[in-house]
Amino acid sequence: MKKLFKVALVAVGMLFAGNFANAQTKIGHINFNKLIDMMPETKTIQTTMEAYQKTFIDQLTTMNNELTTKGNDFQKNQATMTDAVRSAKGTEIQDIQKRMQDYQNDARQKVEQKQQELTKPLIDKATTAITAVAKEKGYAYVLDSSQVSLLVSPDADDLLAAVKLKLGLK
Repeated sequence: MKKLFKVALVAVGMLFAGNFANAQTKIGHINFNKLIDMMPETKTIQTTMEAYQKTFIDQLTTMNNELTTKGNDFQKNQATMTDAVRSAKGTEIQDIQKRMQDYQNDARQKVEQKQQELTKPLIDKATTAITAVAKEKGYAYVLDSSQVSLLVSPDADDLLAAVKLKLGLK
């Protein structure tokens, strides 16, 4: 009888503790990408990135023009070339293609690295504001609604307005 009473008491205690814990958990969400797009620094970053990418595009255009010119010359004069000249010109064209491909891969890596370098402070600023708002309003979890697609979820509050206010955005 005492054991049954203790088991019942523990079960009731766990039931109340579980309900108490559930009552304390607040869930919010925010569209992080939309918040980043609203920040004025985003336009500056985009302009900087476009200028940075243009330097690579210009160089690739120059390389492509060289390849096109040499390729057309090779096709036009191929019949009159000796085997040694034809082989050398073919190797030269392949070398230009390889340099272009290597340059393009290197450029892509540098652009991604520059993008991360420029956006890190912006992302940190937004994350800090979201964390501060969540702490002020007592949220245990804040989901990024631009990344997460929940099919079934409990109601949650959108924190975008509060974070915009915290960052001084309109």
